[in-house]
This record gives sequence, structure tokens and C-alpha cells, in this order.
Amino acid sequence: MAGGLKEVRNRIASVGSTRQITQAMKVVSAAKLRRAQDAITQMRPYAERLQEILVNVSGSMEGSENPYAIEREVKKVLLVAITSNRGLCGPFNNNVIKLAKGRIDEHTEARVHVLCLGKKAGDAFRKTDHFTTLTLGDHPHEIFDRLDFANTSDVAQVVMDAFTSGAYDRVELLYNRFVNAAVQDIRCEQMLPIEQVATEGGAAPKEVDYIFEPSQEEIAANIVPNTLKIQLYKALLDSQASEHGARMTAMHKATENAGEMLRELKLSYNKARQAAITAEILEIVGGAEALEG
Repeated sequence: MAGGLKEVRNRIASVGSTRQITQAMKVVSAAKLRRAQDAITQMRPYAERLQEILVNVSGSMEGSENPYAIEREVKKVLLVAITSNRGLCGPFNNNVIKLAKGRIDEHTEARVHVLCLGKKAGDAFRKTDHFTTLTLGDHPHEIFDRLDFANTSDVAQVVMDAFTSGAYDRVELLYNRFVNAAVQDIRCEQMLPIEQVATEGGAAPKEVDYIFEPSQEEIAANIVPNTLKIQLYKALLDSQASEHGARMTAMHKATENAGEMLRELKLSYNKARQAAITAEILEIVGGAEALEG
């Protein structure tokens, strides 16, 4: 019985330590979430409005004026899968990986490559024929070490160059869109070529008669690429906020489960201890009665 009590005490100590760790991770994720949520909520209205303008302006240009809107037969597809570098965030990473594998299966007549921005996606596809790093080197996931528009621009430029050179006929972004701390909406968005359809909400963009100043050529050379870079930057900010929200939720549930397990273990320990004390008392009483007899 003593051995059993010691084992339960060890389990109580172990679960208690785990609960402290998950509680600390929850607090850290909550602090990071506030900053990430502020970043994406400030960026999203600007990025969506800019995307609407991009669709309208791109629709008024000829293909030669806007190489990012050229429609080609889809033979080569690039999937930009955005995950996190760390785990312990519930189904956050698996949802993107599962979506990427589904898109690969859907493009049955096209050669599909996956650019993994995040270690978890890289681990899932590194040993497959679909894995690519383009010219970003072996560690494209390092973009999350210092996520800003400058680093995102470098990655986006490589992707855009791959499209304009004809290396790929379509580029899709796969990521988690931040809704709130407990909800992430998995997304697959076409980055290139620029779609002549609506953006947020599914409604068609309003037709606007723009007066171009400077010329359309200069707009195509500057504003259009920058808007595409902002589209990728928004997806990365969405994914980062979603990651912290998913991890905070996962650690909250883990802390609650550890607390419930602690209560059950302490109840089991108290019952076993009470049974051991009762058995010892009975042995003492029995021994005393035997001596009297």
C-alpha cells in the first residue's frame, strides 16, 4: 500500500508541474495575442480596401501592362502554406497541412509545389516531391523571428518573380484567418494571378472610373507589387494572431484538464491513505485482542 501511495504522490507532483507550465504558457500566449491582434485589426481594413482597388485597377489594364494578372493554363501551382514554428496550439498547424494536401489532390493535372513558411509545414512536406524553398534558402521559416513588412517583401518578391517568369501559373495562400481567440478560419486565397472577382464577403467590387496619376505603367510597376506584398503580410499577421489564440485556448484547456486530474488524484490518494490507516488500526486492534486472549 505504501508503494501505491508513493506512486500517486509522484503523479500528483508531476501533474501539478505540468499544470504550472501550461498556465504559464497560457499567460504568455495571452500577452502575445494582444499585440498580434492589434496588429492584424489595424492592418486588415487597409489591406482589404487596397485589395479592392487592386482588383479594379488591374481589370482596367491590359495584360502587357500588368504581368501579375496574366491568366495562363494552370500546369504549375505554388502553394504558400503558412504555419507556426512551434506546436502546442491544437489543430492550428494540422488544418493548414490538411488543406495543402487537399489542394494537391485537387490539382490533378498540375505540378504542385509547397513553399512552407513555418517549421511545422516544412516538417510535413520536406521529404516529399512537393517541397520547395524557391531561392529563399533552407530556412524560410525564420521570417517569424522578426515579422515585419521588409522581410515579408523579400519573400513576396521571390514568389512574384517566380510567377512572372512562368515558373508557376498560379499562387495560392493557405493560412488561418484570425476571428477571435477561440476561432480561426482556414483560408485558401489566390494570390496570383490577380483575380477579377470580389474580395471580402463575396460581393463583387464596385466598378470605379479611376484617373491615373501617374500613368498606368508606373502604377503597375509600383503600386500593384506593393499591394501583393501587403496581401502576403496580412496573411502572415492573421496566421500569427491565430497561432497565439489557438495556443492560448489549447493551454487553457490543458490547464483545466490538469486541474481536474489533480482533483481526481488527490481524492484517490486520500481514499487510499484512509484505507491504509484503517487497515493499520485493524491490525493493531487485532494484535491487542490476540495478546489478551
